[in-house]
Amino acid sequence: MNKIAEFVKKNRKALGLTQEEFAIRSGLGLRFVRELEQGKETVRMDKVNVALSMFDMEAVPGRKD
Repeated sequence: MNKIAEFVKKNRKALGLTQEEFAIRSGLGLRFVRELEQGKETVRMDKVNVALSMFDMEAVPGRKD
Protein backbone atom coordinates (compact mmCIF):
# COMPACT_ATOMS: atom_id res chain seq x y z
CA MET A 1 0.00 0.00 0.00
CA ASN A 2 1.34 3.45 -0.81
CA LYS A 3 2.01 6.15 1.79
CA ILE A 4 -0.98 8.30 0.89
CA ALA A 5 -3.34 5.33 1.05
CA GLU A 6 -1.97 4.36 4.46
CA PHE A 7 -2.16 7.94 5.72
CA VAL A 8 -5.77 8.48 4.65
CA LYS A 9 -6.96 5.13 6.00
CA LYS A 10 -5.16 5.52 9.34
CA ASN A 11 -6.34 9.09 9.90
CA ARG A 12 -9.91 8.40 8.75
CA LYS A 13 -10.12 5.59 11.28
CA ALA A 14 -8.58 7.82 13.97
CA LEU A 15 -11.48 10.22 13.40
CA GLY A 16 -13.88 7.30 13.84
CA LEU A 17 -15.29 7.65 10.32
CA THR A 18 -16.38 4.89 7.99
CA GLN A 19 -15.38 5.17 4.35
CA GLU A 20 -18.93 6.25 3.57
CA GLU A 21 -18.93 8.96 6.24
CA PHE A 22 -15.55 10.20 5.06
CA ALA A 23 -16.80 10.33 1.47
CA ILE A 24 -19.84 12.37 2.48
CA ARG A 25 -17.88 14.82 4.62
CA SER A 26 -15.16 15.34 2.02
CA GLY A 27 -17.54 15.54 -0.93
CA LEU A 28 -15.84 12.60 -2.65
CA GLY A 29 -17.44 9.47 -3.98
CA LEU A 30 -17.36 6.30 -1.93
CA ARG A 31 -15.79 4.41 -4.83
CA PHE A 32 -12.95 6.94 -5.00
CA VAL A 33 -12.29 6.69 -1.25
CA ARG A 34 -12.18 2.88 -1.48
CA GLU A 35 -9.82 2.93 -4.45
CA LEU A 36 -7.59 5.53 -2.79
CA GLU A 37 -7.28 3.49 0.40
CA GLN A 38 -6.56 0.35 -1.62
CA GLY A 39 -3.60 2.13 -3.20
CA LYS A 40 -4.91 2.38 -6.75
CA GLU A 41 -2.14 4.03 -8.76
CA THR A 42 -4.34 5.90 -11.25
CA VAL A 43 -6.36 8.25 -9.07
CA ARG A 44 -6.89 11.94 -9.79
CA MET A 45 -4.50 14.11 -7.80
CA ASP A 46 -7.07 16.89 -7.38
CA LYS A 47 -9.33 14.41 -5.60
CA VAL A 48 -6.40 13.06 -3.57
CA ASN A 49 -5.79 16.60 -2.34
CA VAL A 50 -9.48 16.97 -1.43
CA ALA A 51 -9.14 13.86 0.74
CA LEU A 52 -5.86 15.06 2.25
CA SER A 53 -7.32 18.49 2.98
CA MET A 54 -9.55 16.80 5.56
CA PHE A 55 -6.34 16.44 7.60
CA ASP A 56 -4.81 19.84 6.68
CA MET A 57 -2.41 18.14 4.25
CA GLU A 58 -1.75 18.16 0.50
CA ALA A 59 0.29 16.10 -1.95
CA VAL A 60 3.24 17.94 -3.47
CA PRO A 61 5.93 16.83 -5.91
CA GLY A 62 8.91 15.15 -4.32
CA ARG A 63 11.51 12.51 -4.86
CA LYS A 64 10.61 8.86 -4.47
CA ASP A 65 11.95 7.12 -1.39
